[in-house]
Amino acid sequence: MMDQRVDLPPRQQITDLKQAAEHIRTARRILGMGCSGGGKSTLSLKIAKRFGLSYISLDRDVFWLPGWVVRDRVEQRNIIASRILEERWIMDGTNPSSLDIRLPRSDFVIWVRMPRLLCIWGAISRWAKWIGRTRPEMAPGCIEKVDLEFLRFIWTFEEKFAPRLVAGIAAHGPDVPVLQLKSRRQMRELLDLLGRPD
Repeated sequence: MMDQRVDLPPRQQITDLKQAAEHIRTARRILGMGCSGGGKSTLSLKIAKRFGLSYISLDRDVFWLPGWVVRDRVEQRNIIASRILEERWIMDGTNPSSLDIRLPRSDFVIWVRMPRLLCIWGAISRWAKWIGRTRPEMAPGCIEKVDLEFLRFIWTFEEKFAPRLVAGIAAHGPDVPVLQLKSRRQMRELLDLLGRPD
């Protein structure tokens, strides 16, 4: 079964990768979002390193406390509200409920929107790579894991979460340009256009 996709208005989408690379080069604040396992964290880290942007991981810096304990929602929002005031960053994380404060401070959005089977594969291969350890973009003490609930989240992401992202972007960032990366090839091409870290 194919992913059923709700999409952004054409005027907001950047489809030319060269144009997207120019936006990224000049952007001071970028949102990186998408389904787990799609590669948004890897891409965000590479862009942060390439352009000297502060890397903010919602998973590591906002949502999780050690041992996969969820931080209080009010505290989460306070942390995001504080971090978005910084001058230059790339914020890695989807979280539709905070788009109202994140998007108005953003110059550009990169939505890593890979097919769900690729995201499932990405999550499982990431787990295999980091088994028994914590990834750098996760909170300390959050050992890499994959369970049925997480795989179901990935499988239903387009159906349940993508419409909330589209609505959030329309409501809170209607003038913020958005690049959707829908294949690994597009991601590699973008990175090639951006060049390697100095």
